[in-house]
Amino acid sequence: MTEDSEERQSVAEDLWDNVNCPLVFLWEWIYLFYIDGVESVDFYYREEVRPVRVVMSWIVDVTVVIAFAWFCLHTFGVQVTLAGQSMMPLLNSGDVVLMNKLIYDFGKPERLDVVVFEREEKRTVKRVIGLPGETVQIQGGYVYIDGERLEAKDNLDQVSLAGLAENPIKLGDHEYFLLGDNRDSSEDSRFANVGNVKEEQILGKVWLRVYPLMDIRLIPSY
Repeated sequence: MTEDSEERQSVAEDLWDNVNCPLVFLWEWIYLFYIDGVESVDFYYREEVRPVRVVMSWIVDVTVVIAFAWFCLHTFGVQVTLAGQSMMPLLNSGDVVLMNKLIYDFGKPERLDVVVFEREEKRTVKRVIGLPGETVQIQGGYVYIDGERLEAKDNLDQVSLAGLAENPIKLGDHEYFLLGDNRDSSEDSRFANVGNVKEEQILGKVWLRVYPLMDIRLIPSY
């Protein structure tokens, strides 16, 4: 190892010992060795220069925290306020829920997920029942998927009003059949003004109720 390399290694070790933030360490390393040269090290560690390093470290830390908080809020903290009783008893009118926007960038909606979809510039919360390529039909008060009765808890397999699903509905490659949990008071895929919901209409998955404050809870997918 050359004398210059040994000096750089020694300075780098000392630099790491004196810097708490990896980003600040990276910036200082680049500045010292590739912008200003090793000879600037003695100046950099003078007593009067240290406050600059402290301020710089603080600025980077605050920036990272703000960026992380913004990412979490934008991705997991999108608020949606429910209007109507279509998701009772799970959710009530006026409840505020949080939507995970990122989850469907890495996967597809699954059966019984509670999702937010957009129709006519309005966000609506419903539950996924039928998946792309499946055939959905409602007969005798029950939901059938590809001729097999849907198995679900809390009577989510039951429907008193079939609507369009009285006859078999074949879903396209990127279409979903959505129902509200309160089937007698839900405007959903059974009706022509909603119909099959396309994948691009689904904005994200509901994962947490945050209001009312006394009833904060995770939203399960059965």
